[in-house]
Amino acid sequence: MSDPLQILRETFGFAAFRGVQEQVIDRVMAGKHTLAVMPTGAGKSLCYQVPAIARPGTALVISPLIALMHDQIRSASAFGIQAASLTSADDEADRRETLARLQRGDLDLLYVAPERASTGGFRALAERVPFSLIAIDEAHCVSEWGHDFRPDYRMLKPLLDAFPDVPRLALTATADRQTRADILVQLGIPEDGLILAGFDRPNIRYHVRPRDGVPQQLKALLAEQPGPGIVYVPSRDKADKLAEQLGGNGRRALPYHAGLDARVRAANQKIFVAADGAEGTVMVATIAFGMGIDKPDVRFVAHAGLPKSIEAYYQETGRAGRDGDPAEAWLFWGANDFSRARRRIEAEVPEDRRPGERQRLNALAALVETASCRRAILLRHFGETPPESCGNCDNCLAPPATIDATEAARKLLSAAFRTEMRFGIQHLTDVLAGRETDKVLGFGHHRLSVFGVANEEELALVKPVARALIARDALRPDDYGGLSFGPGARPILRGEEKVELVVPPKRQRRARAGREANPEGDPLFEALRACRRDLAKEAGMPPYVVFHDSTLREMAALKPASLTALGRVSGVGAAKLERYGPAFVEVIRAHDEAA
Repeated sequence: MSDPLQILRETFGFAAFRGVQEQVIDRVMAGKHTLAVMPTGAGKSLCYQVPAIARPGTALVISPLIALMHDQIRSASAFGIQAASLTSADDEADRRETLARLQRGDLDLLYVAPERASTGGFRALAERVPFSLIAIDEAHCVSEWGHDFRPDYRMLKPLLDAFPDVPRLALTATADRQTRADILVQLGIPEDGLILAGFDRPNIRYHVRPRDGVPQQLKALLAEQPGPGIVYVPSRDKADKLAEQLGGNGRRALPYHAGLDARVRAANQKIFVAADGAEGTVMVATIAFGMGIDKPDVRFVAHAGLPKSIEAYYQETGRAGRDGDPAEAWLFWGANDFSRARRRIEAEVPEDRRPGERQRLNALAALVETASCRRAILLRHFGETPPESCGNCDNCLAPPATIDATEAARKLLSAAFRTEMRFGIQHLTDVLAGRETDKVLGFGHHRLSVFGVANEEELALVKPVARALIARDALRPDDYGGLSFGPGARPILRGEEKVELVVPPKRQRRARAGREANPEGDPLFEALRACRRDLAKEAGMPPYVVFHDSTLREMAALKPASLTALGRVSGVGAAKLERYGPAFVEVIRAHDEAA
């Protein structure tokens, strides 16, 4: 077996492992089963790529999406790693070539989907191939308690058990305590095999706002944030409409959803992935987009509606800033988001999983309503004990004012109760205001004890109070526009819970962000980026597969004028040095001569 640190330096061009990478790799090298929970951008793929080269045999990597496999194969191949896949998208010639390479022992990595890996035919093939390890990517999909359960993952255990001496490595960025415990059981990993790297992504700045004309809110964000981004929307129709609204002014916005023609969808994804960070392309997408995308320079992720769960929110926002540079996450929410989510839980989720889903939704409600640190709420959900302030979310940077709206909330709840929970916000407001409308008089609501009990200040709070009460499941809208009590109503009416409203600070228009990739406006960096763009176009791959921005910044700072010096730059491994080194050295020398 080879030395992992030597492989890290020679193949990947990195001087040292990051975070828990070395701890994970040491276990795999020792033949031990492991579950590694590492945040997006922490280098999970390196944890199986290095042992795949160091240990004899081929590493089997089980991954849920073909697009994700192809992206990872492309990146691995750029480092000189022999990688291939067996998928339904492969033609017969590719499949025969991959099988031949596998049986000759020419592959370091073989990627397959879980539905293929769990078949008897694949197991028969696997018995003829020496495996160095079995990696299960997106391992949270194996757990019914996770946010993205996939039954095919549950079928993997017989394959794993057929190779008890092959180390198995489960990897995920998103798993709470209950999900982690379930992964260990389902994949046969001992409890001492859990390595938890933590969930914090300190380079991401979190912002949450109530929806108030979301196209205008997003246009304001795009005006300030020139980098590439993803906007998640709740429906196909909204993806098409919002992409059209956001496009223009030199900004490209593309839709992505399952309703598009497959060729259009693939073309839009290719444009987004291949675009250089400076181009600022925006993908407006349903949640069908993202898991298969390894683009490191996404500068923002915005949600134009409530995500499915707090785990989904964490995973989707984690697609921003994978390169470690500053990135932003924006969430625009409305009370009806919570209403729809609660109805979905009751109608679509199996009864035994409903308590967990309700808990996740309540965690989202706490996230959007809080006046305190957003990051702290996220991290506490995953079992961590963060500091009270992170210094990099909207509430920490500009602490909002709060209003004690408990009395207004109690009056609104009383009005809903005394009108038999059949009416919406406008009618309840009229009753509380003492307005003798035809509807109020027709139902005799002018004779109720709550008629006219609210003062002007309380009436101004009715809509934000209703939004807060719906979010915390104290009020539930029905299909006919009425508002009825949820379980959160009683503690408020009894005076056991307060209702505090956050007053969002007035939006200060920020200066348009500079290019994070090149904050100093270094002309050498731009020349190196142009070189990267040309090489990537010639090879038919995204620019970041050639080198990340961080590597180009180091080149621009150090100005290595020889291949030997360039080889000392972080991220320049042996294969990339041989393939791309001469072109970059030439750019650096030409810049020095011109200077």
